[in-house]
Amino acid sequence: MTMVTAAIALFLAQGGPAPDTGQLAFMAQAESRNRSGGDGQLYEAGTSALDASRWDDALRSFSEAAERKGPRADGALYWKAYAQNRLGRRDESLATIALLRRQYPKSRWMDDAQALEMEVNQGKGSPVSPSAESSDDLKLMAINGLMTSDSERAVPLLENLLKGGSSRRLKERALFVLAQSGSARGRAVLVETAKGGANPDLQLTAVKYLAMLGGADAQHDLAAIYTKAGEMEVKRAVLQGYLLGGAKEPLLSVAKTEKNADLRHEAIRELAMMGAHAELWQLYQREPSLENKEQIVQSMFIGGNADRLLEIAKNEKEPKLRRAAIRSLGLMGARSGGSLANLYTSETDPEIRKEILNALFLQQNAKALVEIARKETHPELKHEAVQKLSLIRSKETTDYMLEILNK
Repeated sequence: MTMVTAAIALFLAQGGPAPDTGQLAFMAQAESRNRSGGDGQLYEAGTSALDASRWDDALRSFSEAAERKGPRADGALYWKAYAQNRLGRRDESLATIALLRRQYPKSRWMDDAQALEMEVNQGKGSPVSPSAESSDDLKLMAINGLMTSDSERAVPLLENLLKGGSSRRLKERALFVLAQSGSARGRAVLVETAKGGANPDLQLTAVKYLAMLGGADAQHDLAAIYTKAGEMEVKRAVLQGYLLGGAKEPLLSVAKTEKNADLRHEAIRELAMMGAHAELWQLYQREPSLENKEQIVQSMFIGGNADRLLEIAKNEKEPKLRRAAIRSLGLMGARSGGSLANLYTSETDPEIRKEILNALFLQQNAKALVEIARKETHPELKHEAVQKLSLIRSKETTDYMLEILNK
């Protein structure tokens, strides 16, 4: 289950509004970043095949991911063994588990591997059951029914299910049910899993569900998870959780103090997606790094903060940041056209003026460019304005070109 679909599902289950389109778009981008790269793509392809019970496809994807020995190679070996077992290749499955144990003795997949090993040994000599998937479906229905009728009895059963060799889909569903159960013990299990009390895949899912619960307690737990986490994927999941929960202060803290540039930039982007204009401006004014300031300018564009971008375009002393702000204003459409035209009039730096002309061209703002071209006395800048106008089809452009020809 992706973060986007999980977000919708849990919000609707709790009777609340689904996340807005901006949040969903950002989460989709974040998921895409997390899946980027060869190893990640193979791993995700394998998990998708697992969910669809395409065991041969899963085996191929996880085998290749494991051979690459990337950061998720231990998980790939576990799921390779899982797929081999589902295909009835039990001796191969046991050999893969042994390889996992030998190559990654401290892996957090060891508990799952031990449970799977017991299941494989118990099934040796027996034919593969074609009813495994239907059994999962029945268990899912039973979980939902028991949570409705007797949640106190259901929670311990869900705990055991999380520790056993059940399918990925079934474990994720168990976490989902715990997240919406309202049970104190259920929440405690969710938090424990989010803190790393399970395999890494399940931890990421638990972090997402914990974030969706919202509230001060969830934010406190997420902050503790972020501080202790060694894996970048877990830290990113927490940051995405802050976005989902509308937690500006924790994100601002990360944007101020995080030493890892990628995580800082992600926190800055998420502040923009939340419309945290005041926080981003505060961050911009205190930020000494040019690179980080550029990221903040980009994030102001993402958040549609034209007023602050215009202020940077007018008053910033660093030309690179001024140009970045002007480009962003150009990409924001015609609503900033008047401000850019006024800025052109008061500006003396020819290079900044060229950037403004380019921004107006990006807007296809023929009216403003014509007004500038008529008044401009600097030959190079006038040529720049006319050249850009020649690429815009509009009545204003046609009239001005005829005006030039008739002189």
